[in-house]
Amino acid sequence: MVGLIAGSAGFAGIWAGDQRVVPGDIPGLLRSSVARLFGSDAEAMATHGAETASVVVPEGAVIYYRHPDEATYSLVPKSTADGRTYLAVLASEDVSFDGGPKATNTVVADTSLSDTVPVTAGEKRILYYRNPMGLPDTSPTPKKDSMGMDYIPVYDGEEADGSTVTVSAGKIQRSGVKTTLAARTTISQPIMVPGVVEHDERKISVISLRTEAFVEKVADVTTGAPIKAGQPLVTLYAKEFATAGAQYAADLKIGSKTGGGGALQRLLNLGVPAEMIAEIEKTGKPPLSVTLMAPRDGVVLERMAVDGMMAEAGETLFRIADTSTVWIIADVPEYELASVQRGAAATVRFRSMPGRAFTGKVDEIYPEIQAETRTAKIRIELPNPDGAMIAHMYADVEIAAGAAESVVTVPDSAVIDSGDRQVVIVDLGEGRFEPRDVQIGQRGAGMVEIRQGVAEGETVVVSANFLIDAESNLKAALSALTPVEAQP
Repeated sequence: MVGLIAGSAGFAGIWAGDQRVVPGDIPGLLRSSVARLFGSDAEAMATHGAETASVVVPEGAVIYYRHPDEATYSLVPKSTADGRTYLAVLASEDVSFDGGPKATNTVVADTSLSDTVPVTAGEKRILYYRNPMGLPDTSPTPKKDSMGMDYIPVYDGEEADGSTVTVSAGKIQRSGVKTTLAARTTISQPIMVPGVVEHDERKISVISLRTEAFVEKVADVTTGAPIKAGQPLVTLYAKEFATAGAQYAADLKIGSKTGGGGALQRLLNLGVPAEMIAEIEKTGKPPLSVTLMAPRDGVVLERMAVDGMMAEAGETLFRIADTSTVWIIADVPEYELASVQRGAAATVRFRSMPGRAFTGKVDEIYPEIQAETRTAKIRIELPNPDGAMIAHMYADVEIAAGAAESVVTVPDSAVIDSGDRQVVIVDLGEGRFEPRDVQIGQRGAGMVEIRQGVAEGETVVVSANFLIDAESNLKAALSALTPVEAQP
């Protein structure tokens, strides 16, 4: 008889689970089941057994739904192919990933008592339950607010530390909390700025006269044409050249004790080419005309000389630039200037030359801020052997910037930045989390420098950290609104 009663109780329990019967109805269900099998005497026995039996009562919100027989789960109510309803799994029934034994609530069912008495084992003692919306309302027993939200349990020891939040392992897994270690690394944040190609001002030559002269013939050289050092540019006649040349030739002819030193110096002062002076020494005759040569390889930037013109002293006839090296002048915003150092690596690209990148270093930072644009100019020197980079071309400049020394860094996603406050959630272990105010520094490559608040090697939350921060703020607000004496 006892075995049959136990079997009936087991059947009633299974049927109650399928039908989602409230645990308080189980004793009555047991009595009626036994009565149908064995009559009223057996019902009395079942009543006595049910009154003294202990059953585990699940509690908490519905986490998910499971198939009655198979390892199949659903987030919403569902039925099997044969019409059976998926079983609801409550919070206390969820799988625990904690190291210790899973806590269970054992309820002793006794028909002589009007309420059930919870006995908690294997977990911290619950002091009271607080309002989930942060209102100054607490309860000694589980309850729901006006919107149907469960009150949140406050465990022994939690009320003393308002900055620490304890989260169960199941909740950590469901919310997608991820962590990483704060590490000491260097931060490199490339600065992207526009630039323009300019000639190296140290390699620009101006061809001009130091006395009046008539231009007899200009060589077939035009603006933009390449030119070689020693190539003829212009032939001209100047009275000063002729007079100084004749004096030098006469001094050489009569064997002056000074060796024509005064006349030679005069020729040099007038800018007469060395080739013309050598010709005077060789022939003993001053040339009637003087030919000026190109002083360097390069391109002709300007040609102002015209056949037959009268050139004044100091007038520019040609401007020639050596383009074997060029400058890239880039405009760096004022707020980025502190990150740029002399010698920093720079990469230059041109939209007219896709696929090509030129590398160099920051050669100079100009000591002036442009008032109109609030930018500073920096200079990058690049070799230009094939002449592909032309003056005034636009360039995209990428400058490697950042601190050279290593600093404590965390990923960008670890910092909750509200504008006037930056917070990092630190994982203290065993499901405990602590929000910390931090002082941040440079940013770059997805990392943030932490100058104060988090030490190297500490574990920080990088995903779902805003949920923990919201819980911490709610807890702190509730602690401030609910005085200790008002807690049950």
